[in-house]
Amino acid sequence: MNKTSASKRVSVKSQPEINQANNNQSSKDDHELLFAYFNEINIVSQLSTGIFERHLVDGLTVSQFSVLNWFIRVDNVATPGRLATAFQVTKGAMTNTLKKLVNKQLITVDPDASSGRRKIVKLTSKGRKSRDNAMKAIYPVIDEFSGAFDRKQIEKQIVAIQSIRRYLDEYRYRKP
Repeated sequence: MNKTSASKRVSVKSQPEINQANNNQSSKDDHELLFAYFNEINIVSQLSTGIFERHLVDGLTVSQFSVLNWFIRVDNVATPGRLATAFQVTKGAMTNTLKKLVNKQLITVDPDASSGRRKIVKLTSKGRKSRDNAMKAIYPVIDEFSGAFDRKQIEKQIVAIQSIRRYLDEYRYRKP
């Protein structure tokens, strides 16, 4: 056998070896795809949070606005523990945020009549107005954004992202 024919030899793999190689490549491709996907979501989150933060009114921080918005979106009453769980922060961090909102008279934190230890958090009318003012302050940015992107495409993405959010929301309660 000469050098030319030896270098042209192709190693022949069995079908299971080919399938395993394809599965490994597919899995690697999936990992890279999903990492890139979540990385892009994270970057969008950072950029949009920064933009939103610059437009907040009434001295609100993003975390304070998020608590006010939670009451509009989810429920009109909560315990500090429920809010801490919802925002995936410590009870201490949530207590700090709630104290600042109480000082601004945007929420109330009162003892739970049915429990000697638990507290009940509620949004005040001033808190609702502050949240609404914050939303109005960001409308010019949203208007500019809506002019740059197709509405139907955004609507489709919302459905997909909501599905992913629901999955991840359930996932966080799984036992490791």
